[in-house]
Amino acid sequence: MIYRRLLRPLLFSLDPELAHHLCLRLLSHPLYSSLFRLWSSLQNSTFLLPKQLWGLKFPNPIGLAAGFDKNGIGIQGWEWLGFGFVEIGTVTPLPQDGNPRPRLFRLPKEEALWNSLGFPSEGAAKVSERLSQLFQKATPRIPIAVNIGKNKLTPLEEAIEDYKKCFSYFKNLGDFFVINVSSPNTPGLRSLQQKAFLENLFDSLNFLNLAPRKPILVKVSADIEHKKLAEILEMLIRKESGGVVISNTLPAQGPSGTVGGISGKPLRKLTLELIRFVKRETKDKLPIIGVGGIFNAQDALEKLEAGADLLEVYTGFVYNGPSFPRELCKELARYRKDGYV
Repeated sequence: MIYRRLLRPLLFSLDPELAHHLCLRLLSHPLYSSLFRLWSSLQNSTFLLPKQLWGLKFPNPIGLAAGFDKNGIGIQGWEWLGFGFVEIGTVTPLPQDGNPRPRLFRLPKEEALWNSLGFPSEGAAKVSERLSQLFQKATPRIPIAVNIGKNKLTPLEEAIEDYKKCFSYFKNLGDFFVINVSSPNTPGLRSLQQKAFLENLFDSLNFLNLAPRKPILVKVSADIEHKKLAEILEMLIRKESGGVVISNTLPAQGPSGTVGGISGKPLRKLTLELIRFVKRETKDKLPIIGVGGIFNAQDALEKLEAGADLLEVYTGFVYNGPSFPRELCKELARYRKDGYV
C-alpha cells in the first residue's frame, strides 16, 4: 500500500532507467541490505512453498526474471526480499553499452514495460568476478541462474563461441543457465531460435558442461510458431536440456519509434498458451519456467496449473513493489491449502 500510494508515484516520476539503477544501488548498499535482512526476519512467507528441481532446492517458486539485475549487483538483496531464485543477465562475453537511449518506457494503462536495451552488460569477466567475491563472503540461500547472450557485434556465424565463453566464466558460479536467443533488441538474434543452431550449441556447451553438470535452458519468444517450437523441444529432450523459459518480450514498436520488446500484462495469455503447448508436446519431460504478465496470485496460479514448474516476475514486480514476491507466496500458500498448488 505504501509503495503504490507513495513510492511508486515518486519512482514513476523519474526516468525509468534512472529509477531502475537507483533501486539496484539501494539493494547493493550494506545499510539497506541490513534493513532488508531485518525485515525478512520478521516475515514468514519465504519458505512456504519449497520446490526441488534439477537437484536444487528452491525456497519458493517465485524468481526474478532476467533483465532486472543484468550484472548481478543485488543478489543478496533479492533473497531478503523473498525471491526463491534469481536469474541475472543477460551477460555478454565482452562489455557493451547496449542500444542508444531512451530505451525503456513504462506503459501504465497497459500495465506493461517496453524496452530496446540491447544487452547492456559489464561483460562476463567483471560480472563473474563480482559473483565470486560475493559468494566468498556468503553463500546465497537461493539458486542463482545466469542468462547468457552474444555481443551485438559478433557475427551470427560466430555466436556459438560467445555462448561458450560466457558459460565458461560462470560454470562454477551459476546453479543453472538460460540461453537467450529470443530477444528482439539484438539484430539477428531471433534467427538463432531454430533447431539446427541450438543443436550445435548444445553439443558445444555439453562438451564443457562436465561434472557437476548444470541445467541449461532455452528462453523462447512469446510469438514463436508452434511448429518451430515443437522441433526445438524434441531436440532439447534428446540433448537432455534443463528445460525452457516461456517467454521473452514480445516485439513491438515503442514510444521512441524504434522496435523493441513489450513485457507485462499483454503477455499473460500468450505465455499461458505456450506453457500449455509445451506441457502437452513434451508429455511433462521438460521443466518449464513461466514468465510474463504475473501481477497477482491468480496469474501465478494459472501458469502453475498450465504446467509451469517455476515462475519469474519482472514487470509485475515493478508495478507492485518490493513486497510482491512475499505477497505472491502467501496467496499461493492459501491456494495450496485448498488443493490448488
